[in-house]
Amino acid sequence: MNKDQIKGTAKQVEGKVKEQAGKVLDDKTMEVKGKLKNQEGKIQSAYGDAKKDLKK
Repeated sequence: MNKDQIKGTAKQVEGKVKEQAGKVLDDKTMEVKGKLKNQEGKIQSAYGDAKKDLKK
């Protein structure tokens, strides 16, 4: 795994936690921010996957 894959996965986890906290606290803003962070993490992970594939 490269650093983009690791950081992307961490952002996905952080986003999911924020999203669930927003649902529990009935805070739509936090929920949306969590969803966005999750998507950001998925994109960064995909970028890391592409970098890894190019090195092969």
